[in-house]
Amino acid sequence: MRLFVRLLSALLGLALAAAGVLLALEVGWGWWRPGRGPLFVPWDDWRDRLAELSWSDPTVRYVSIAVAVAGLLLILAAASAGRRAIRLTDPANEVSVTTSPRSLARLVGVTVRAQDNVAGAKVTATAKKIRVRATSRLETEGELRPRLLETVSGLLDDVPLVRRPKVSVVVDSPKDRR
Repeated sequence: MRLFVRLLSALLGLALAAAGVLLALEVGWGWWRPGRGPLFVPWDDWRDRLAELSWSDPTVRYVSIAVAVAGLLLILAAASAGRRAIRLTDPANEVSVTTSPRSLARLVGVTVRAQDNVAGAKVTATAKKIRVRATSRLETEGELRPRLLETVSGLLDDVPLVRRPKVSVVVDSPKDRR
């Protein structure tokens, strides 16, 4: 979501910059050649059309509703794009410590991959849940899953998290498919 907000911000910034350049060109053209028509933007036609409209006109209402909805969507997109930091216990009153979900996932992933008979692992982490998807060629899910749950739980005991996330472990093994 953060990528979407960054791209949207860049596009809106470019649109506003282009509108500013056009406005500067139109004003300069109007000062240099007064009485002539507009340079690029037909603003005099727009002015005449807008003079015909009133605030109670349905077109004005629909446009205002569309602008309000677009503004609310932009606010929601910006609010949901905040950092998803995971809080750790504070070492002192004046100090707050956080980590990123990616860092926690890397820590869990390194620990899981270091276990015996684990060929690979994909880990995703949030403040509420850690999902581990491990692959093994030598052990079944019934053999490996409890050990990995115990390993991840032991790791989470060592990490000073404010709130302990739930742990979900899934093991893919060719031995289970037979």
